[in-house]
Amino acid sequence: MAATRTAHTVWNGDLMTGAGNTTLDSSGLGNFDVTWKARTEASEGKTSPEELIAAAHSACFSMAFSHALAQAGHTPEEVHTKADVTFVPGTGITDSHLTVSARIPGITEDEFQRIAEEAKVGCPVSGALTGLKITLDATLAS
Repeated sequence: MAATRTAHTVWNGDLMTGAGNTTLDSSGLGNFDVTWKARTEASEGKTSPEELIAAAHSACFSMAFSHALAQAGHTPEEVHTKADVTFVPGTGITDSHLTVSARIPGITEDEFQRIAEEAKVGCPVSGALTGLKITLDATLAS
């Protein structure tokens, strides 16, 4: 079954000095202040489109990886994923770097790396970001 999720942003003013607020409509989990400065300098308690994309990418990868592990007969104790999404003014969003550390009993290093790479490619958010360079560092924790 298809699912559509919704968020909206209200922006006031010009790009450089204006500000906006993004609301997560579907979940009702909150609203977040956004500014150009938070996008290109220190965030100072505000968010950016890149941080929101990083949140989506880290969550999606964790879910895809956990699913792929289960299909291979492994149950992870914990998957910790960080996504670093880079924005270059004048160029745009250039890349997303995933860093994952996971505790998975009974898996070999080779199988772990193979499944992590497959999850990186197969994650739906990775698919939506195909115009970006997507990289992965995966560490099997003990």
